[in-house]
Amino acid sequence: MLACALALLSCAMQPAHAQAKANHLLIYSIDVEGGQATLLVAPSGGSLLVDTGWPGNNGRDAERIQAAMHDAGITKIDHVLITHFHTDHVGGVPNLVQRIPVGEFLDHGENREDSDITRHDYAAYLKAIQGKPRRVVHPGDTINIPGLSTIVLAADGDHITQVPGIKPVPNPFCASEPAWPVDDSENARSAGILVRFGSFRFLDLGDLTKAKEIALVCPSNPIGTVDLYLVGHHGMNLSNTRALVDAIHPRVAIMNNGAHKAGSPEAWQTVHDSPGLADLWMLHTAEGSDAAHNSPAPLIANLKGGSDGAYIKVIASADGSFSVTNTRTGQTKQYPAK
Repeated sequence: MLACALALLSCAMQPAHAQAKANHLLIYSIDVEGGQATLLVAPSGGSLLVDTGWPGNNGRDAERIQAAMHDAGITKIDHVLITHFHTDHVGGVPNLVQRIPVGEFLDHGENREDSDITRHDYAAYLKAIQGKPRRVVHPGDTINIPGLSTIVLAADGDHITQVPGIKPVPNPFCASEPAWPVDDSENARSAGILVRFGSFRFLDLGDLTKAKEIALVCPSNPIGTVDLYLVGHHGMNLSNTRALVDAIHPRVAIMNNGAHKAGSPEAWQTVHDSPGLADLWMLHTAEGSDAAHNSPAPLIANLKGGSDGAYIKVIASADGSFSVTNTRTGQTKQYPAK
């Protein structure tokens, strides 16, 4: 259950601080209206952007990424990881490279989906990054961001079996998980990462779907538990198996849904009911769902579709404590170290 009822939430939240101190990790869940764009900035200033949002819209998503960069005090991005080649993840690359210097692009390799739109988006991506450094990542590869440990857990349909420094443990939640069908789309090829900053752990698996989630954490869970979970696949019910969500035991989750995309009641309920979860934050009210399957308004960055793009900002400390700020309200909630 969520730890704070709506009536008590306001007293637990304090005004946001303008900037993090130099010894904090910053994570921005940027509103790209149902796609993904997640910016991480290490205390060293090193940066990683996971996905770039949609194409078009007069460069809206690149502008929103730039706004988060401005808040973080950076002017370039060291690494851009494209989890997979669907429009809402890779489509923003052409606009991004016109505005922002990028050190390197990372992805899982060739497009694997037999669809015209994905072939088009993959070709547009290759054209946009032509002449720029590109690296294909595999499970077990690392992304060099000074001050962080960032490891690729899944990519191109394969997955890691052990994370250095984490002992895999039998996953008791696997026994009750049904068999899920094989997914031939790019979602199942998603590159997923685990980011560690001292005792703080953040998990982002892109749009990895249920059969691949099960393969990753069953029969043993190599990830351990996490402090912050970016809800898989924007909160679609094609992802977020209980065997994964309950095993990683997130303290806080962020759902990067759109007003009319994802945020499904089934996925919301699974994450909401995860043992030990304190709060489930959302980028948008899921307008196609009901009040019982939306978080309290203070935990939602954008209450209506067509908003100004409020984002969710996380400031994490190496001791495992962190805060989450809703930039719509300017209010921050603190989560102490374990």
